[in-house]
Amino acid sequence: MRVELDEPKGVASGQCVMASPEVFDQREDDGVAILLAEEPGAELLDGVREAVAICPAAAIRLVEK
Repeated sequence: MRVELDEPKGVASGQCVMASPEVFDQREDDGVAILLAEEPGAELLDGVREAVAICPAAAIRLVEK
């Protein structure tokens, strides 16, 4: 699975970081999410799915390769 993050669409809420800190972080200057792992391991997918579900801007997608 591959994670896609539409950074310009993000609203800097940090929900994705709380759900999956191994995969997402926030830029210090504006708080917008950044992707740390485009292809996270299977053990991280539950957190990524949660991040997708709770993202208020719908800026995250999980895509099957």
